[in-house]
Amino acid sequence: MSGRLASVVMPPTASRTPAVVLLSGGLDSATVLGFARSRGFDARPLVVDYGQRHRQELGAARRVAGQLGAPEPVTIRLGLRAIGGSALTGAIEVPKGRDPARASDIPATYVPARNLMFLSLAAAYGETTGARDLFIGVNAVDFSGYPDCRPAFIRSFERTVNLATKAGVESAEPCFRVHAPLMDLTKAQIIRLGVSLGVDYSLTHSCYDPDGEGRACGACDSCVVRARGFAEAGVPDPTRYQAGGGAA
Repeated sequence: MSGRLASVVMPPTASRTPAVVLLSGGLDSATVLGFARSRGFDARPLVVDYGQRHRQELGAARRVAGQLGAPEPVTIRLGLRAIGGSALTGAIEVPKGRDPARASDIPATYVPARNLMFLSLAAAYGETTGARDLFIGVNAVDFSGYPDCRPAFIRSFERTVNLATKAGVESAEPCFRVHAPLMDLTKAQIIRLGVSLGVDYSLTHSCYDPDGEGRACGACDSCVVRARGFAEAGVPDPTRYQAGGGAA
């Protein structure tokens, strides 16, 4: 996939159901944004700046939203560096050279309760803007041991948000819906879906440990899973890697 694809054109937002889409700037969330828009939602991107070391994804999120014709993302700052406990927010080395598909441990790149907090922020934003559909790009097939990417967590949070919000308790039936459309897809299937939706993956960023120019390390879990996905999908990998080659 080379060059920038044309922005996806959708019907006027006035006739579409509003939805909050958690957008990180990575491959999965970009696909979810394209998916939500293709299903007729007025997809409103929400970006969380939580002090992540791979801050290049924040700019990627804005580029992805623009390319897909979504509104400018709303950004919420969340100081998770004060909590630490993760290679993405603290002075912990990013694991390299692992095979995430064979790993059974929870990796050092796990950020404590991250998706729990992100979905709570999405629900709060949705409650104040009238959006009751929340989209997140979690994936249980290619996930690297993250407990907050499991179907059980998504189901549990959906029950919780309908119990813990004014909108939820004032509704005769559960009103918030949490959508995880990539949950059962492989990374290759996600990439093929995104290509069919017009997602330009050259605008996305996935690496946990990029260099000063934003180039991917090629060896962290995220790089390995991403590169393998492009290879298995038969789609050219548009990722910019650091000197020394592509993913391990």
